Amino acid sequence: MARLKLAVLISGRGSNLQALIDACRDPAYPAEIALVVSNEPDALGLERAKSAGLAAHVVNHRGFPDRPAFEAALTALIEKSGAQLVCLAGFMRLLTDGFVTRWRDKLINIHPSLLPAFKGLDTHARAIAAGARVAGCTVHFVRPAMDEGPIIVQAAVPILPGDDPATLAARVLAQEHVIFPAAVRLIAEGRVKIVDERAEIAEGRPLAPDLVNPAF
Repeated sequence: MARLKLAVLISGRGSNLQALIDACRDPAYPAEIALVVSNEPDALGLERAKSAGLAAHVVNHRGFPDRPAFEAALTALIEKSGAQLVCLAGFMRLLTDGFVTRWRDKLINIHPSLLPAFKGLDTHARAIAAGARVAGCTVHFVRPAMDEGPIIVQAAVPILPGDDPATLAARVLAQEHVIFPAAVRLIAEGRVKIVDERAEIAEGRPLAPDLVNPAF
């Protein structure tokens, strides 16, 4: 069976890209990375891609007159690569409605909170300040509104006494590296169906122990 081709968009260190690279090394994993694109020329994730022998490109948003022109260049690269699913892995550019519509239901994002709580930036500091007991991360299909869209997979972690944004972020990031490849696997296996803007997951192999019984 053909593996699902991925385009991974990054802006920084690319740790979630690395989680996908590691997952794709397993011949039984049903997806492969066809393209990595960064809007930042000095993104560490580009080195991760090159070290893995992947096609890596820079599309610097600063070189375009507006967002649609920048996104047209992204779309051209994605289409040329044959990618069937676009994965936002720490991609720090807001996307226009036109781009999101073009890739509707073929565009996913990972966000460091349990959506719909704490959309946007500074999620860990905001969760701690709010007195939340639990934090986590979410993989979801992208919709035009920021951090909106059908939720595919989530993982929860406790907010511990004495936590600061850095310690909480590290614990959440470890779970991001679990759920991002898990969500891609679900999509690649054809187990995700969107019904009334909710992602329904068909039964099949378990995702991962960490997602069944989060360690509190």
